[in-house]
Amino acid sequence: MTESAGQFAGASERSTKHNPRLDEELEHEMQGMLKAERATRSHEWREVEPVAEGDPDISADPTGALVGGVPVGMTEDAVAVRAELARWLDRADFPSTGPDLVEAALDHRAPDAVVAELQKLPDGETYERIGDVVRALGYPTETGPGPGPSDV
Repeated sequence: MTESAGQFAGASERSTKHNPRLDEELEHEMQGMLKAERATRSHEWREVEPVAEGDPDISADPTGALVGGVPVGMTEDAVAVRAELARWLDRADFPSTGPDLVEAALDHRAPDAVVAELQKLPDGETYERIGDVVRALGYPTETGPGPGPSDV
């Protein structure tokens, strides 16, 4: 016997991972949380522990977009540039020269701003890691300042 499309109209809306009894239990549990606007678990150890009074709120940074702060010796701009470069360059791309890193960024479909920044790298240098690239571009790192535009 074959089933017609309309014969079991509600079957497609049900979960295929549980039986109907377990689905109803899960729905009942959710309804309690939705109506109470809070968790309704009977075991306190399953609740998320709230932030203690006097502790800083670790989910937000009131002074900027960088959660966790800025490392000593760096600026927010340097952190943002390093993060964006590291997003588009893999560990496998190192060690490389400037043109090789530009090619790697293009292979990874990096935005034009990232490619343009990498094109500023001096010729004839080999970079071992992202920190070397950031310093060569003139941005400070935790280990010291970059050469800056006047020293390049």
